[in-house]
Amino acid sequence: MPASEMQKAARVWPSISGILFVPHSTGEYQAMVDLLDNLIDEVGEDEKHPLASLMEIVGVLIEKYEDEYIPEMTEQ
Repeated sequence: MPASEMQKAARVWPSISGILFVPHSTGEYQAMVDLLDNLIDEVGEDEKHPLASLMEIVGVLIEKYEDEYIPEMTEQ
């Protein structure tokens, strides 16, 4: 990443770091799920929406948490 892009990221990161993070607790996980729900309401299926990539990133963070902390239900 060029230095100018890194500087841009450093300027905006403080304003978004409270909503975009890797969840490590149940509360943080629930905050991510709530954010995803709001993003789904806003973005829908519009892949060109400005927040579509954020919605995808939040989904990946949720999936990562679930893979690490939530046991899969096994069929019996």
